[in-house]
Amino acid sequence: MKEGRFKKNLYAVFFTFFFFCSTSDLLLPRSPLEMLTGGRWDLLQPSVGISAMHMQLLHNNKVVIFDRTDYGPSNLSLPSQTCRNATVFDCSAHSLLYDVASNTFRPLTLRSDTWCSSGSLNASGSLIQTGGYGVGERVVRMFTPCDGVSCDWVENRAYLSSRRWYSTNQILPDGRIIIVGGRRAFTYEFYPKNPGKSVFILRFLAETRDPNEENNLYPFLHLLPDGNLFIFANRRSILFDFVNHRIVKEFPVIPGGDKRNYPSTGSSVLLPLSLTGENNRSKIAAEVMVCGGAPPGAFLKAARTIPKIFVGASRTCGRLKVTDPNPSWVMEQMPSPRVMPDMLLLPNGDVLIINGASNGTAGWEDATNAVLNPILYLPDEPDPTRRFEILAPTRIPRMYHSASLLLADGRVLIGGSNPHRNYNFTARHYPTELSLEAYLPRYLDPLYSGVRPSIVTVELAGNMLYGKSFAVTFVIPAFGMFDGRVSVRLVAPSFSTHSTAMNQRMLVLRVRRVVQLSVFAYKADVDGPTNSYVAPPGYYMMFMVHRGTPSVAIWVKV
Repeated sequence: MKEGRFKKNLYAVFFTFFFFCSTSDLLLPRSPLEMLTGGRWDLLQPSVGISAMHMQLLHNNKVVIFDRTDYGPSNLSLPSQTCRNATVFDCSAHSLLYDVASNTFRPLTLRSDTWCSSGSLNASGSLIQTGGYGVGERVVRMFTPCDGVSCDWVENRAYLSSRRWYSTNQILPDGRIIIVGGRRAFTYEFYPKNPGKSVFILRFLAETRDPNEENNLYPFLHLLPDGNLFIFANRRSILFDFVNHRIVKEFPVIPGGDKRNYPSTGSSVLLPLSLTGENNRSKIAAEVMVCGGAPPGAFLKAARTIPKIFVGASRTCGRLKVTDPNPSWVMEQMPSPRVMPDMLLLPNGDVLIINGASNGTAGWEDATNAVLNPILYLPDEPDPTRRFEILAPTRIPRMYHSASLLLADGRVLIGGSNPHRNYNFTARHYPTELSLEAYLPRYLDPLYSGVRPSIVTVELAGNMLYGKSFAVTFVIPAFGMFDGRVSVRLVAPSFSTHSTAMNQRMLVLRVRRVVQLSVFAYKADVDGPTNSYVAPPGYYMMFMVHRGTPSVAIWVKV
């Protein structure tokens, strides 16, 4: 970086800091718990014209959003030229591209039904979107980011070997994408197609299906540091070798009896993978967390009894150290029950539990008592009684068919909620929701601007390479507030739908040393990710975290 540009950045930070605060009135956070209590909400758009059932953040900080094409006409029109020249369901859009920076959006064109589908970014950053309903159930759609307004969906019909409706995707170490399960699809397949045999039976999916209720759809998938796949469905979970097509081991059943997958929908995260110690993938610990869901029979009572009976949701979470020789679930209780929660990893490693209801299940009008307060979970807090914190509530219920994801600026984008067969804007108590809002965790409060790092440069010769080191230059605005410790984290952007954040993962990189360059500027020498087992190829948001406060992320390609 040229010296003039570097000085200009420093002057800007210096001016911003002294304009807004002085070191005498800067209050430093004493703990992550104090920093993240509360937060606030911003309404970004009262209506984007469609209900955000599915969302994916792209590496150009735009978000692909879509619902389903058989809802009926949406409130977002397609360009007239598109309606004249393309076969679409109607002349309204059921997908859009949202620009985070400008808070604007434009319609996109879908030609097949994406209802309850799945997705993943490939290694080059294109969204590979799979399955759906009806004529869409075997479709692969691709959306490739572009700088202008020309990019749109490209569809490949009848590509998939099995119908994929309520399936889950995960990018793999070799850049392929595995697509697992779906309604009455007890199989898995790969994109691009596997040479020779294209679809493989996984009996585990049939075994975990409850008669009449299922409770094994949208299975939870997590790629582990040993290269195997963790698969969770209903209450059971396995370690799966997708290369040799075999189950390596089955883990203990999660205690308590509650069902965890659609329609008794809970959520799951792979807790942050720490690469700060021995650079040997066999030594990297991996721990999975599953929260929420519903008791057995809850879906039948909500969907098939008159009047509907809304059973109380699960209030338990379970943690499983899947890399332990003999792992066992450690159970905890959330402050309130929740079905259809989203679980998102925040840049500082804490878990945000957001959206959902306290009674019922997923399905058409099958839940009630929306949970408006997000919950913060502190996985590293040693005292179990202090791990959960109730946060500031939204005013907008986010029920069935809502979605959320982490943005590069540290905010959380939330949209959707349509628990009806069609668009219904007059329903009591949960009408179709077309708005977009953002939740701002406490670390975005101006109070912490003095300790918030800003990334100035990243010294990389092109892409971030496995096993290679790199340097990051950053500034801390408040004089004398840098405590010598900083964390560098890579976060994979997730495909969000139905309380499942597909491909979500966080890597905590090893910072070898930090040197001071000037009053406010520092340089960190950092070890990149060890291999593609811990960091599948693709784009990641790279955050720097200082005193629990993250920077705005920059995008890097691994």
